[in-house]
Amino acid sequence: MTGPTSSRRNAQYGLLASIADEVGVSPATVSKVVHRRRDVSDATRARIEALLAERGFVRTWEAEARRRRQILAVFRDLAGPYTLEVVRGIVDSAAEIGVHTTVGTTSRRSVAQWLEESQKLGALGVVIVISTLVERDERRILEQRIPVVLVDPLNAPSADIPSVGVANWHGATTAVQHLIDLGHRRIGMLAGRSHSLAGSARLHGYRAALTEAGIPYDAALVRSTDFDYGEALRAARSVLERDERPTALFAASDVQALGAMEAARQLGIAVPRGLSVMSFDDTLVAAMASPPLSAVRQPFRELGQEATRVLLNLADGRPPATTRRELATELVVRMSTAPPETGK
Repeated sequence: MTGPTSSRRNAQYGLLASIADEVGVSPATVSKVVHRRRDVSDATRARIEALLAERGFVRTWEAEARRRRQILAVFRDLAGPYTLEVVRGIVDSAAEIGVHTTVGTTSRRSVAQWLEESQKLGALGVVIVISTLVERDERRILEQRIPVVLVDPLNAPSADIPSVGVANWHGATTAVQHLIDLGHRRIGMLAGRSHSLAGSARLHGYRAALTEAGIPYDAALVRSTDFDYGEALRAARSVLERDERPTALFAASDVQALGAMEAARQLGIAVPRGLSVMSFDDTLVAAMASPPLSAVRQPFRELGQEATRVLLNLADGRPPATTRRELATELVVRMSTAPPETGK
């Protein structure tokens, strides 16, 4: 048999024979050290190991084992608290089962480049978080059978590529229902961008809760922004400066909620006495806000665990029973929400 594999084996055999001559032992003794057998003296083992390292010998099975135990986690950016929570969920979950995680972003490398990097590294697969998959990337994933799991994809992926997220619509209806139960009737929203699946679902959940309560939808009380503090601050000000301002705001993310609270502070509106602020995410910053944010909690750790579990099953040739998995959310009530002032 000839070819690259045969040539590599011959080269390795020649290297081991050369080391055996230099140390003054048989090739069988060098082979024992290579295979980590114990029946070689410590001094001889140390000498052989030093020569193996000096000459760049790599135990192919160990290199392969290292490659098999790595995944890539690719994000749009690493700027916000949501991203950091998801990173921690994936990294911690992978580490618990002995898998290393390499974290990257699409700010300088495209999804296509990360897919290529995954194959070069011999990684188990890729978790892609809050990113857009173009048709070319989807085709490559499916045709080359690259294990990929999406977390909160921005666009609707192919039905054959598994994705993990939360019950965004239900979580949003729960958040708005909490405000309605407190007595609010003029409820605004800082929504996500319309191209975001999660943002769109949360906006639809907001509208559904209003409809269920018999409250007319008022587009003047809704602003769509990225999940961004500065944009949310400006958008919230434009709503709160209206003559008929809302008594409550539902933000589609913690970052947007923080922007809303800063807008209220700048305008001299007390939270929650003059304005209730409700959020979606419940990252670490929610409890640290002043006042602490009421929020719909995403199960970040479970998101990381589920994405990792599905990815490893794919790498083992076991596709998931369903390609879309939605985890339940939880309402967490803190001090940023209260009944509206009398007469409001």
